[in-house]
Amino acid sequence: MNKSKYWIAFSSIEQLDSTFIQRMYNYFGDIEIAFNATLKDLKDIDGFNMAKAEKFLELRDKTDADKVFDAVAERGIKFLTLEDDDYPSLLKNIYNPPAVLYYKGDLSRCNFERTLAVVGSRRATFHAGEALNKIMSELCGTDICIVSGLAAGIDTTAHNAAIKNNLTTIGVIASGFDFIYPTSNKELYSRIENGSGVIFTEYYPTFEPLKFRFPQRNRIVSGLSYGTLVVEASLKSGALITANLALEQGRELLCIPGLITNPNTAGIYKLIKQGATIATCADDILNALGWEVQAAVQTQLDFSELDEDEKKIYNALELEEKGVDELIALTKIPLENLLTVLTMMELKGIIKQVGGDRYKKV
Repeated sequence: MNKSKYWIAFSSIEQLDSTFIQRMYNYFGDIEIAFNATLKDLKDIDGFNMAKAEKFLELRDKTDADKVFDAVAERGIKFLTLEDDDYPSLLKNIYNPPAVLYYKGDLSRCNFERTLAVVGSRRATFHAGEALNKIMSELCGTDICIVSGLAAGIDTTAHNAAIKNNLTTIGVIASGFDFIYPTSNKELYSRIENGSGVIFTEYYPTFEPLKFRFPQRNRIVSGLSYGTLVVEASLKSGALITANLALEQGRELLCIPGLITNPNTAGIYKLIKQGATIATCADDILNALGWEVQAAVQTQLDFSELDEDEKKIYNALELEEKGVDELIALTKIPLENLLTVLTMMELKGIIKQVGGDRYKKV
């Protein structure tokens, strides 16, 4: 008999959290029996809060398990419960894992053995975005899966950079699927759902993106991930909360350094002083996590797709890496234009920066 509807029914009661649902499940050993428990049954649980038990029974009696289950199915939302084999094992091992994970997208595309969380400021600087894009381009085509929170700023940059560099990505949202927050990410939601990865949430579809749900969401972002890369974080920020959760969960913590005059790097340098690994390139991440990743087989570059400046640069790098001054001398491209084209070619995965101002073909 399919007992999934009782997991959904528990999850649909907004006043309950995962700790309550898990305690009920662990005590009764069966989610259906737990959902249908009587007050007498609940009184037998040592130390159980009777006021909360009575409130649960009141809310439970107003909940139609079949109706709330059908509402999820009608929306085309899939889900995993703590009983399911496909529930991510890394997440299951944290304190207070979600009782139910609702999701959209292709679960099979995500490599849960190579998950890296990326977090940072909603008001990220241009420097931070450029640094993150550089590192993502160095991971291009590997089997690493990028996890973030689908918020504005660094989260959005991380998801977009993952998609651009042929990496799968997981977005963890702080509401049910009836809401898209921020609304500016509607297209990004769609791209992830329709081929680039998965969107997860622990919240029943009708639950709104209320303020307290964002820090709750953060434990899932770090909990899904072997390591967390912090790009920018002020001393009082959601990114710093996620970083501390990663440490509590025993996961690797990495930070991209930034300008010391930027308030959004105060949290970064605090974490570095406490022992976080400095990450300035993809190899720093791979070494910290002990990963040996295999890049996907690259298709041959179609030379006709390059513009004239890109062709000049590509030809100049034919035999060996070169610095900016050498490229200016060989291509006759003005410095400002050259730097712009180099950045675009990096984002396309055609070339990579290998130290200082030197570049080589990928």
